[in-house]
Amino acid sequence: MYVRRRTRTLLAGLAVTAVLAGTAGAASAADSTPTAKPAGDGAPALCKRVPKIDRRITRALNRLDAGVATRGSVARLQKRVDNAKKAGHTEIATFLQNRLDFRKSLRTNLEQRRKDLANVKTWCEANGDGKATG
Repeated sequence: MYVRRRTRTLLAGLAVTAVLAGTAGAASAADSTPTAKPAGDGAPALCKRVPKIDRRITRALNRLDAGVATRGSVARLQKRVDNAKKAGHTEIATFLQNRLDFRKSLRTNLEQRRKDLANVKTWCEANGDGKATG
């Protein structure tokens, strides 16, 4: 009797899976139809988020520029690279050096974003926080 119950449960589970798979297929087909494009460029929402974005960029740059004691800083990762080279761990040093190169490029990327965000802030102030365009 236990085997029959387990078989029935298995068959019921397979039937439910088949039904859900058919529904998911229909849903994905419905999702693939083209939708309307956004009406605007999202200027009001972006203008509203400028202070928060600025704080995040500043916080990230401060962390990158911090000293050896701060996790995530360029100086700390440079120290780890130096330690790995001194210990003769060339594979570790190579891996950490690649991370260090990326982290340095991240700093320049964030500085560029900060400049772009300053231009966005100026535009938002001149255009009523984007409400006239939205």
